[in-house]
Amino acid sequence: MTIELKPSQQQIEEIPVAIAPRIQGSIGLISLFLAILALSFAAIFIRLSERELGPVATIFNRFWVATLILGLGNAIKTLSERNSHDSSLQKQHYTVSDLVLLLVMSCFFSGTLITWAWSLTLTSVANSNLLHNVTPLFTTLMGWLFLSQCFEGRFLVGMVIAISGSILIGISDLQVASDHFTGDSLAMLSAVFSAANLLCVEKLRAKFSATTILFWCSCFGALLTFPIILLTENVLFPYSWAGWLAIVAQALVCQVLGQSLQAHNLKRFSSGFVAVCLLLDPVITAILAWIIFSEKLTPLNLLAFSVVLTGIYLAKSSQGADKVITFES
Repeated sequence: MTIELKPSQQQIEEIPVAIAPRIQGSIGLISLFLAILALSFAAIFIRLSERELGPVATIFNRFWVATLILGLGNAIKTLSERNSHDSSLQKQHYTVSDLVLLLVMSCFFSGTLITWAWSLTLTSVANSNLLHNVTPLFTTLMGWLFLSQCFEGRFLVGMVIAISGSILIGISDLQVASDHFTGDSLAMLSAVFSAANLLCVEKLRAKFSATTILFWCSCFGALLTFPIILLTENVLFPYSWAGWLAIVAQALVCQVLGQSLQAHNLKRFSSGFVAVCLLLDPVITAILAWIIFSEKLTPLNLLAFSVVLTGIYLAKSSQGADKVITFES
């Protein structure tokens, strides 16, 4: 005698509900990796643009070009929504606290880029990258202090392992010297600014879309960096098509695509976990430099890549990575 077991209607309905979080999680991780991949091109584009511009001018041009791209995109979206006559669409209102937080976020992001670029002129690349890559430490500390975020031991162990992997990239070129103190301090300060920026974006994502946040970040960033250029540098704009191409690519790939995807994922993942994943940035950058500039890629780089991935896996499998969310856009 054969007994045919058929799932009940309730069991059939529960299957998609059980699978949905896994699918959403996989999509989130893929988009986060794409964000890191896009951000990894920043060092390549900055190196190309700094053949004609100083570091602050490079950042300024990245900001205003990204503002134009994002502003045009928002304008097209607004017009299409008006033409659709969708009554469910609501106009977004900005409070004073919203504008203050957007300005503070822009200050932190601009400060991250400026202090990091400045540190590279006063210390070695290895020292600067090593100290800048302690961002996850400050992100988790600030998240615990100011946002009441909790991170279990598994997450913290994964974070330490991932940071150790990123340190392996430049450990052979690490220099310890008193004359690098200012540059090292600026690199450390860039890590603090970067952590504060991630926390601000995470808080803003509760109300605003990723593209809205990036629009204001780019707009305020351009306004903040413009007077700094006038005081510190002589060249404001690129003077060749290659220079403009590097700026546009930096704005489009790194600012619009990379930062937007990163901000989008801060609604699903904690800022601490996103900061840990960003430790893949220098590893991917090293691989890109090997492909584009024929820079040496050592077995230590490959070891660092595997160590960082191990740390990210441990962090992701902890309770401190994901947020409790509803599946909305």
